Amino acid sequence: MLRFLRLLFLAVLAIVLVAVASANRQIVNLRLLPEEMDSFMGFGWSVDVPLFLAIFAGIIAGLTIGFVWEWFREAKHRTAATEHRREAGRLEREVKRLKDARPDPEDEVLAILESRGAGR
Repeated sequence: MLRFLRLLFLAVLAIVLVAVASANRQIVNLRLLPEEMDSFMGFGWSVDVPLFLAIFAGIIAGLTIGFVWEWFREAKHRTAATEHRREAGRLEREVKRLKDARPDPEDEVLAILESRGAGR
């Protein structure tokens, strides 16, 4: 069921994107700098593209910037998780070491019983 819903969502998304692309096919001029700055700086970059490509490029650029921003923002959480994993591993090794160093309880009981039997 979940797979069907995912495929349905992707199909609807594809239809919407095709509709936006077909409705915005006119050519637009994208410039790096305003015309006044082009003449002042001595160089200018511009490209003619369909409007829907400019829209989709803006969406992709926004998503990329958001993902990178979030990755940087969560760096402290990843660092803390790494430290907690190291500490948990250290504690597990210490517990194992302490369990291995402790004598078996059965041996203690036998030792008590033997000492009582020997004292009689």
